[in-house]
Amino acid sequence: MSWSTPLAERVINLKPSPTLAVDAKAKALKAQGADIVNLSAGEPDFDTPGHIKDAAIKAIRQGFTKYTPVAGIVELRQAIIDKLKRDYHIEYKTDEVVVSTGGKQGLYNCFQAILDPGHEVIIPVPYWVSYPAMVELAGGRPVFLPSEAKNDFDIDMDRLCSLVNNRTRALIINSPSNPTGAVYSSSTLRAIGQMAVEKGIYVITDDIYDEIRFDGKGPENPVSLFEEAREHVIIANGVSKTYAMTGWRIGYLAGPQPVIKAATKIQSQSTSNPNSVAQKAAHAALSGPQECVTDMVKAFRERRDFMVERLNSIPGIRCNVPQGAFYVFPDVSSFLGKSADGFEIKGSLELADYLLEKAKVACVPGIAFGDDRFIRFSYATSKEQIDEGLNRIEAALGNLS
Repeated sequence: MSWSTPLAERVINLKPSPTLAVDAKAKALKAQGADIVNLSAGEPDFDTPGHIKDAAIKAIRQGFTKYTPVAGIVELRQAIIDKLKRDYHIEYKTDEVVVSTGGKQGLYNCFQAILDPGHEVIIPVPYWVSYPAMVELAGGRPVFLPSEAKNDFDIDMDRLCSLVNNRTRALIINSPSNPTGAVYSSSTLRAIGQMAVEKGIYVITDDIYDEIRFDGKGPENPVSLFEEAREHVIIANGVSKTYAMTGWRIGYLAGPQPVIKAATKIQSQSTSNPNSVAQKAAHAALSGPQECVTDMVKAFRERRDFMVERLNSIPGIRCNVPQGAFYVFPDVSSFLGKSADGFEIKGSLELADYLLEKAKVACVPGIAFGDDRFIRFSYATSKEQIDEGLNRIEAALGNLS
């Protein structure tokens, strides 16, 4: 009888990230010489602005390479406080902010801090791929709240309230959204804040794309629109998307002091402080000139307009106009059940695989986000690459029957 190394049940049940799997396959094909158009990217294609890189270089030269406080350096937490006051008109104290190694760690720490086994977290569908896994790793149970493209993926408040029970600990929202690019209305966000107070639950608002929006409005979330919800709202954010700093790995949480204190305690026993040099860079990003953000958002809007128009000209595709982030989430359900060249399109996974193999275009299947009727394309790449990718997609889809 052979003996195998035992693993924890939570790891055995953990699903790998489908977005990373697509990216890995695309990179493997590219390494083999394939001409791949990557429309799956979850990060800006722009370089980190120069003044941010200069701040990091200065920190290195000055020897700022030692441990820092677990929750982050005070000047960075103050810059976060200043940003939140500027954008959301809510003032936080330094012990109500913790800096983490990327936005993902902040969210992970948050779930670990507030969930006990059996607690439920309501997750609107479509959702960012890691939310359910993070909830499960904390012992919680994801409860899914469907939404519809015809309603711009807005939250049905009656349906949301019907899901709340004595096991509900939190609702997590993401506006602007990955994968849809949808932005919740002010009335919806205000209603969510009111509901959190009435029901006595937390709202975790993942605001990582908060400044990448195209509707002419600034960042909004439930606490900015309903200040009475302050003790119920946990803000998760970071510098990755807004400042093209994905690799620097700086995120943060802001919210009720007991939650932030608990998240900091968890972090102290896992990673300790975030990277010291990256913290200095993040401080420069948040407190320095913001024209780089304006320029990037302008470019994203131009790409969005081009991509949505092209997608809606392809027979069988229906695509909403996203109001933020840098993704489109078209309905491709008309192609399900079709086939070509030995590929049978049973769902979005098979369609994404078909487009990668036959069109040499990388995208992400909607099933990764909880809705098999859709597929996600990113416009975080050049207009030329978007044009080439859509030409290939149109040709490949035209071969399905």
